[in-house]
Amino acid sequence: MKVLQINAVYGYSSTGTIMKQIQDLALQSGIDARVAFSAGHGVPSPSGTEKGAAIEIGDWTDHKLHALLSRIEGKQAYFSKGATRKLLRYIDQFSPDVVHLHNLHSNYINLNLLLEYLAEKDIATVITMHDCWYFTGGCFHYADAGCDKWKSGCGECPKQKSDTPALLRDRSAEILRDRAKYLNKIPRLTIVGCSEWIAEECRKSVLGNRNIIAIHNGFNFNNFHPTLSDLRIKYGLEEKYVLIGPASKWLSEVNKDTYRHFIENMDKDMVLVLFGHPAPDTPAPENVRFIGYVRNPKEMAAIYSMGDVMVNCSREDTLSSINIEAQACGTSAVVYDATGNPETVAPGIGITVPTGDYTELLEAVKQMKQKNSKTEGEKSREYVNRKFSPTINYSCYIDLYKSII
Repeated sequence: MKVLQINAVYGYSSTGTIMKQIQDLALQSGIDARVAFSAGHGVPSPSGTEKGAAIEIGDWTDHKLHALLSRIEGKQAYFSKGATRKLLRYIDQFSPDVVHLHNLHSNYINLNLLLEYLAEKDIATVITMHDCWYFTGGCFHYADAGCDKWKSGCGECPKQKSDTPALLRDRSAEILRDRAKYLNKIPRLTIVGCSEWIAEECRKSVLGNRNIIAIHNGFNFNNFHPTLSDLRIKYGLEEKYVLIGPASKWLSEVNKDTYRHFIENMDKDMVLVLFGHPAPDTPAPENVRFIGYVRNPKEMAAIYSMGDVMVNCSREDTLSSINIEAQACGTSAVVYDATGNPETVAPGIGITVPTGDYTELLEAVKQMKQKNSKTEGEKSREYVNRKFSPTINYSCYIDLYKSII
């Protein structure tokens, strides 16, 4: 069997790591598994022809031109025709039994050309939805915007200036029509949601009549486990009850009331530690600490382990990796019950609360504070290691490949 995966990145970041782990398992299973990705966003194989080769798509100039045209025309994945035709010639040469698509929204490929080719050649096609882009008029997520136009036909997009910025024209209705037209042409198409939530959302969309299943992502927990450090001393957190959270979510406009409520109403011994974003220009309150960006996973594991509870106020995540990583480090989670968040939290241990109910979110944190955090954290760790095992979960893709050819 021969399988080609296509993604924006390879070997790093969330989707690039997932693609490589699937490739590694496929190779171990005797499959000729290759990958194609956006040039400059991964480390290609030195040969380009052997098993496991990683093939680059396009070049820096093409990507920049694609990004510019995307903003002017209001359409992403409609350019890079030359780079895409070169990829199609490679696919002709390789002749895969299965083509597995991941993220194609990084200004490097012409989606309609690729999909029309897969339909004409009747190649068994798998799409993994890491976000909502495949069944919308161009946005990655729509929960924050409270939009459901994607169910019937987009237009007057509330996210025109954000996810894939359209500077002059709103082309979301046209994009959604093209999604339905080209994706539904593919005879053997299986759509995989990386969470049950996104799979169910896709069933309500223009692709709802296709074969749609859910396979959770797997996570490599080699770096994410309980980790000792001196971070509590470094940040002056001795004798404090430490709440860990992603700054990008806590400081977003939609969560400004959540942030304010916690600052004003946390117990005196509570401190909110935010990572992944530089501190705002205004001075931080006494009960908030900013750590900034952390690139090293081992350092991130130490931060997760330092916390008593992970508090994620995200309102749109397909399958939050930080919730899973924190629990792998022995820190239980409290989250809004939005999108795929509930699927990441150890049942009966972590807590989900109604989205936007910041009063209930803080009460859930105080409830967690009354428990034995070490014992609860160990239960959370066991849960995520079992549920998100890469070997078990990605074996489902190997079985899927075999079943669809």
